[in-house]
Amino acid sequence: MSNTENQFTITFWGVRGSIACPGPQTVKYGGNTPCVEMRVGSDRLIFDGGTGIRVLGQSLLSQMPVEGHIFFTHSHWDHIQGFPFFTPAFIKGNRFHIYGAIAPNGATVEQRLNDQMLHPNFPVPLQIMGADLKFYDVEIGKPIQIGEEISVESALLNHPGQAVGYRVNWRGYSAAYVTDTEHFPDHLDENVLYLARDADVFIYDATYTDEEYYSEKTSKVGWGHSTWQEAVKVAKAAGVKRLFIFHHDPLHSDEFLDRVGEQVATAFPNGFMAKEGLSIQIASAFLVPEPAPLEATSSEVGVSV
Repeated sequence: MSNTENQFTITFWGVRGSIACPGPQTVKYGGNTPCVEMRVGSDRLIFDGGTGIRVLGQSLLSQMPVEGHIFFTHSHWDHIQGFPFFTPAFIKGNRFHIYGAIAPNGATVEQRLNDQMLHPNFPVPLQIMGADLKFYDVEIGKPIQIGEEISVESALLNHPGQAVGYRVNWRGYSAAYVTDTEHFPDHLDENVLYLARDADVFIYDATYTDEEYYSEKTSKVGWGHSTWQEAVKVAKAAGVKRLFIFHHDPLHSDEFLDRVGEQVATAFPNGFMAKEGLSIQIASAFLVPEPAPLEATSSEVGVSV
């Protein structure tokens, strides 16, 4: 059986939240907004379309034609702003299955992606994309089956305007992608625990530290994001194997995130900071293909932890 059929790998193409923040202070962890790619067996799953999806798209140009499944957590700007620059979507012969829950105002994911590309916001409409785009409305809580072996579960998250978390299951292995979400003050979120249960990899929105979140002067309560301390609590309670801190605040420099990473590792030895270009493998027994070429945004391409 080929490497491709046996792999379950995750690559981070964008790990920053709220707004892209390129510059000398964000080189190590990256400044692109959310996009995570999972290669699961022979299928490609992509989560969110922040500015990181543009970089992913450039890496795919040497692999045409391509097919993928793109899952959106929600349509806040930082999670969709890269989609109009996803070059493979403009090329005939490619195919993308696009998933998203219906928004509280009734808008489908197709409508929301279409709206951001209308004048005066963008020069060309969604309809100019030449790839075969198929849109699906996610029914929260109803598993999505991809092929015979992949099941994608979903659950509602605690975020203004609503967001959806996902869990990918394959051959007894699992990865949970949980962003954007805010923890509750008096209990762990049951939906988050459900998605994270015994996961091999748990990617969690830890935009803030507890000190920032509960600050008397600049409180972040109600902003829709969580902290690394809460991430550790959930990881321990859910029995996850590896935790990845994600959706970094644009104000957090590489030096700041290094310090957070040290604290995370102390509190949860298998806790890591998500970085652009970082590739991880779910099961060490699997053979991992050579990493896709990446623009010069990270020195961590192909690293396994």
